[in-house]
Amino acid sequence: MRNFISYEKSIEILANLNLNNISTKKLFIIDAIGKVIAKDIIANHNSPEFPTSGMDGYAIRYEDINQESLEIICDNPAGFVVDSKVASGVCIKTFTGSLMPKGSDTLVPIENVEVINNKIKITKSVPFGFAVRSVGENYKKDEVLIKKGTVIGFAQIGVLASLNISQIEVFIEPTVAVASTGSEILDLGDIQTNDAQIRSSNHLALEALFKSNGANTIQMGVVKDDIDSITQLFEIALLKADIVVTTGGVSVGDYDFVQDVIKDKLKAEILFHGVNIKPGMHILVAIKDEKIIVALPGFAYSSTVCAILYVLPLIYKFRNSNEKLPIVKAKITKNFPKKINKAIFTACNVTCVNGEYLVDFDGKKEGTSAILTNLLGSSALLIQDENSSDIKAGDLVDILLLDNIK
Repeated sequence: MRNFISYEKSIEILANLNLNNISTKKLFIIDAIGKVIAKDIIANHNSPEFPTSGMDGYAIRYEDINQESLEIICDNPAGFVVDSKVASGVCIKTFTGSLMPKGSDTLVPIENVEVINNKIKITKSVPFGFAVRSVGENYKKDEVLIKKGTVIGFAQIGVLASLNISQIEVFIEPTVAVASTGSEILDLGDIQTNDAQIRSSNHLALEALFKSNGANTIQMGVVKDDIDSITQLFEIALLKADIVVTTGGVSVGDYDFVQDVIKDKLKAEILFHGVNIKPGMHILVAIKDEKIIVALPGFAYSSTVCAILYVLPLIYKFRNSNEKLPIVKAKITKNFPKKINKAIFTACNVTCVNGEYLVDFDGKKEGTSAILTNLLGSSALLIQDENSSDIKAGDLVDILLLDNIK
């Protein structure tokens, strides 16, 4: 009899895995978009380094704010350093991004003054220090600006460029090999020859999921249900990939050969086979030569949900990133009884109203773990713990936002 473990225990096992094959490479910053930065980025200067104008206007001494008029003694364009200083009774016309002239401490916007000949009259007062960017406003020298483990996006690129950093060190993405097993399934373009055959979506849906979440992928396609074909699949995939993901062949049927190959042919170390979870109770995770094998059930909804729950955290772990599955609180709009004592992940709709997530099940179909269309639309997964009780309308529940994992 197989020993099913709890969902929490299965996640703990994967979280505690030590990965020894994480390495880095250097990339030009634009080529590093979507990659994970391998070292803290620390500012080597203040930004700005000197008090700077935040808009077009006139640099003055604040003590002159109520003067009848102030003489304009020169212009101060951006990119130049003027020798003139602001003293009592005078001002300098200063433009956005210009250094504040010596002697000034406040900038009066152009729209707040009336220019008469070569003088200004301040028609609307401003507070002390107005529109002056202080030293280090953007960042200060020695400040950690981007932490190791951050996924690089447009904001990080902008900061790196401001630091004159053209190349950065990033973690090398894991490679994930994906295959669907089953003599009844057809790949794209295969011709159906009998009514028992079905079109496989698993290997392509999972490849898309992994690729869009930071992994390199190897598509192994559809593999027939026989020992030799499945053994060959694993032998090839394990040579090329850090993680090998299959669907089908892990249950208790006579033709579920994937588990037999993993256990008997590969002699892999089994981390767990069977989790008290719905969908995906027959999931098998193993290690072979420091490579991770994740064998998922064959039903489309089941394999996709389990790939999200188990494979994505492994990808994050290989990327050495600070990414996590996007689990948030939401208010449920109808009663939802607990049907079985398992950790259950149910497709639901999610909307955000006045800053609060709301959950309903309108249009979601009930049935087996094969209904992949339940993941379409603005969907999420309602999470029910193994020992949770019935949910009542208005309760706060945990949901996993599917739109946030691409």
